[in-house]
Amino acid sequence: MRRAGLVVAEGLAAMTAAAAPGITTAELDAIGRDVLAGHGADSSFLNYGADYGTGFPGVACISVNDELVHGIPGERVLAEGDIVSIDFGAIVEGWHGDAARTVAVGRISDEDSRLIDATREAMWAGARAMRDGGRVGDVSRAIETYVKRLPERYGTLREYTGHGIGSEMHMEPDVPNWYRMRPTPRLSVGMALAIEPMLTTGSNQTLELDDEWTVVSRDGSRGSHWENTVAITERGLWVLTEPDGGEERLGDLFGPLGD
Repeated sequence: MRRAGLVVAEGLAAMTAAAAPGITTAELDAIGRDVLAGHGADSSFLNYGADYGTGFPGVACISVNDELVHGIPGERVLAEGDIVSIDFGAIVEGWHGDAARTVAVGRISDEDSRLIDATREAMWAGARAMRDGGRVGDVSRAIETYVKRLPERYGTLREYTGHGIGSEMHMEPDVPNWYRMRPTPRLSVGMALAIEPMLTTGSNQTLELDDEWTVVSRDGSRGSHWENTVAITERGLWVLTEPDGGEERLGDLFGPLGD
């Protein structure tokens, strides 16, 4: 999973660096495809869901402005002031890595910048709440608490959550980004979670477009999506989709098994 996570990190770095006015979302997706091919890795996303309907046609979900998640790469041209969420997954020898980043296209508004920062920091708050013997609800509560303490009021998506990950991209348990007053699954060494808060500048209500994939905000508000795959090891937490394993952000909680 660390190998898959490093492929994801490289692909996201390449795609976010290329997100500039004039590029299409399909061209960003092609960059992700090249990174996968360069490592002999498979896509976690390409043709996902084909057994149940329309398979996802890209290797990355690329969602612009009020598109919150699952945006299909295509001919849309990015413009100055857009914000773009890129969700990317890789498979190496049957093991998955999954992460997302939201980036600015050129100069963006202060409101959008604060939204991106808030979502990223909510993700890290959730990661720091993971521990052997803890519960999924600890992660959910940490994310919700962080968001509620901010001066801005953000909508937190409820229909879409984080998840367990390993030999499949989506595994139990679900990891909601809000706290529920009921028992949740216990965490233990060897577990990996994809922690992924999704926030909007307005309501948390969503709509799915006719393409059966793209999710937009019902009120037209912009959204941000940040995600990392985080594992609990015997030594501590290991962020499999960060080049440094999360050492800088996790501090004393960081304890990888090695690269």
